[in-house]
Amino acid sequence: MRKFVVTIALALLSFSSFSQIVSLNASEIKKLKTQIKNDGETKKLYLGFEKSALNYLNENPNPIDTIRTEGLLKGNPKKEKTRLALADMNKMFALALQYRITDDQKYLNKCVEFLGAWAKINKPKGNPIDDTNLDKAIEAYDLIKKDIPTADKKQIEQWLTETAWSEINSKRMKAGRATAINNWNAHRLKIVGEIGYTLNNQNFIKWTIENLKSHININLYADGTSLDFKERDAMHYHIYDLEPMLKLAIMIDRAKGTNFYTYESSKESSIKKSAEWLIPYIKEEKQHEEYVNTTVKFDRDRAKNNEPGFAAGTMFKPDLALPVLKLAVYFDPSQIELLKKVNGKRNDWQMMLDEIKRRKHLSKQAKFQ
Repeated sequence: MRKFVVTIALALLSFSSFSQIVSLNASEIKKLKTQIKNDGETKKLYLGFEKSALNYLNENPNPIDTIRTEGLLKGNPKKEKTRLALADMNKMFALALQYRITDDQKYLNKCVEFLGAWAKINKPKGNPIDDTNLDKAIEAYDLIKKDIPTADKKQIEQWLTETAWSEINSKRMKAGRATAINNWNAHRLKIVGEIGYTLNNQNFIKWTIENLKSHININLYADGTSLDFKERDAMHYHIYDLEPMLKLAIMIDRAKGTNFYTYESSKESSIKKSAEWLIPYIKEEKQHEEYVNTTVKFDRDRAKNNEPGFAAGTMFKPDLALPVLKLAVYFDPSQIELLKKVNGKRNDWQMMLDEIKRRKHLSKQAKFQ
């Protein structure tokens, strides 16, 4: 096992000039600005976003030393403390994006204040179910990494690097443990991958890609089902497993890598097949009763705790699949109408940002057809 003193030094060989893969890049920010100016619906969504970002300028960071969500029931004091602290994630992202839209230094300074506070206080424990909550902080840093002071950059990159290495070196990653092959590993790969692309750390990127291949082979099945669905008897966990894999596949595609949406393992399993397996249930052509045959005690504990959606026999609802649909349309635009239907034909700020990323992917596809 590598020691942090060595690995941090190696991993900090990152380049702030590396193009944004995790977040919107310069050309996409330019398109966003134009769309805000010329499109009424985008302008309306932006005004709400702008108001929130302006309010965040008057708030203080609320970092937590240890993120605690995994394995805790609703109402647990540690989980509640974490929930309140994690409100900072969206604040960081909003401040970073508003800085890129407006070039107003006050948003940059406030975002750096939030990121710096978390980098100083938060200590990674190698738990991907907890660390997966850092998405928006990583994306925020990716947006502003070219423009922040060296001292702040060093502190934030060290925090992110420690987080990635804690996942790679985690005891939960060891062969023979369920957490090395189930949804935990999907979230682990996504975290290490997004940190790798944000810091341009080739060690992290290579590790992620190789382990994604093996994860697709062992976690997903040729019929479209997944290990997590088999264990939990719940669409909820099939979706929770696919979501991080889709996020990672999008990053790899944006970095001009392999199309991991269509990539098939030696067992003929793929993210595409597992995403499409959901479609009849989303369209309500098929139904599923959740958790009836789960093998995991925590599912039964949550049901006893009266947490919504976890009682055995709860019928799967199509809107539960929105996290997968919102990401899958990046690769499969034929599902956009289904996404709109399930989402109530509503558009939101994040969907609009995702659409800007998707346009670039679609234009790239058209170029090679």
